[in-house]
Amino acid sequence: MISLFVCSGAVSIKMNVLLYAPSLLLLMLKAMNVRGVISALAGAALVQILLGLPFLVSHPISYISRAFNLGRVFIHFWSVNFKFVPEPFFVSKPFAAALLIAHLGLLMAFAHYRWCKDEGGLHIFLRSRVLSKKLSSFLSNSGSSSIMILKEEYVVTNMFTGNFIGIICARSLHYQFYSWYFYSLPFLLWRTTFPTVLRLILFMGVEFCWNIYPSNVYSSALLLCFHLLILWGLWSAPSEYPYIHDKSSTRQKDK
Repeated sequence: MISLFVCSGAVSIKMNVLLYAPSLLLLMLKAMNVRGVISALAGAALVQILLGLPFLVSHPISYISRAFNLGRVFIHFWSVNFKFVPEPFFVSKPFAAALLIAHLGLLMAFAHYRWCKDEGGLHIFLRSRVLSKKLSSFLSNSGSSSIMILKEEYVVTNMFTGNFIGIICARSLHYQFYSWYFYSLPFLLWRTTFPTVLRLILFMGVEFCWNIYPSNVYSSALLLCFHLLILWGLWSAPSEYPYIHDKSSTRQKDK
């Protein structure tokens, strides 16, 4: 609950935090019952309302339209990502739609085949959590058995991977946007099964591409290749069981 409040506060400062939202929502559904998820989301919405209250009272329409403007088109010249795409197509709506579809597709693929693998896939997991006949147990406070404790490594991996997917599919990345995911690269690289030498090469390669100024067709294409290779490493890495499982307590319950 507290972490979601912090995340909501961060969104009020910088919108890129929304790239964590899909992974965060999935983790909440895994770790909390439905009532807890709804309460947490309502609390996050309340944070947004309270922080924006002075502007909502004075200029509500202008604030909402400008503060949450997801349709902005950044300047092609300053972009580090997709610089090899011709500018007329770069700023076009079809390209934006294609990237959005790719973003959602990658998130769905990772959610189904990676993040919800132990539950039998995304659709089975969502059905069991939301559409199950046992929904009442999820909504009740007494349904403590539905509340699971997730492993820290699993939480961080999912959050960082979801953000990284958003970075890959971002139409424009300016130089300051490197701070959005730089800190997560070492962790993500060491979640792959790549040799350490390759991990270091990929890390230095990404750093090299971001330090070319101004960016060009070749540095941008090379950066995309590095990103996709890291993503492939995350996809092909062995999956881990998401929950902290106490075998001793389980045996006692069985007895």
